[in-house]
Amino acid sequence: MAQAPVKARRLSFGGERFAVFAECLLTGVWIAVASLGVVTYPAAFAAGARHLRRRTGHEGGGLGEFVADFRTALRGGWAVGLAGWVVAAVVWVDVLAARAGLPGGPLVGAVGVFALIGVVVALLRAAAVWAPGDSWRALLADAGRRTVLDPAGSFLIVCGLGVVALSATFVAPLAVPVLGAVAAAAVAVEERYRHR
Repeated sequence: MAQAPVKARRLSFGGERFAVFAECLLTGVWIAVASLGVVTYPAAFAAGARHLRRRTGHEGGGLGEFVADFRTALRGGWAVGLAGWVVAAVVWVDVLAARAGLPGGPLVGAVGVFALIGVVVALLRAAAVWAPGDSWRALLADAGRRTVLDPAGSFLIVCGLGVVALSATFVAPLAVPVLGAVAAAAVAVEERYRHR
């Protein structure tokens, strides 16, 4: 006896939103695990953002595609990750100098912290639009311009980073899945900028 074809089941509007939220949290766990290599965080965010773009575009995707994207993004992304740690170390030295009471130290420390925030936002914006074959150098240059030209979008990403920091303050393990929400925020900011 032949069975009737099964209709595709559609989620309600609220159900679809919850599914995207759940996917963000799962992606945050994947990003955290992929970032354990210390210099692999740009590639992890790029793979996570690409995964979320696929899921919100109803193109499928899963852990296998995330891993493949991560490996591809890692080819140039490890150097970006290493440079990010160098920038963070320079800012840390600036902050230590500011605390030591050097003349002009507080101003230099504040400028350093704001510069670090700008670099992190540009990195997240670059990762949000990454696709296989893209040059990290070109992505970062374009993302740096967008960071300055779209201050509202950049502020939204900073707020997302603030949520991660607050989550870690309240319950440290909660910061892991929230990383996916930061990747989703960066993807949304880039979509918003593209449609302006």
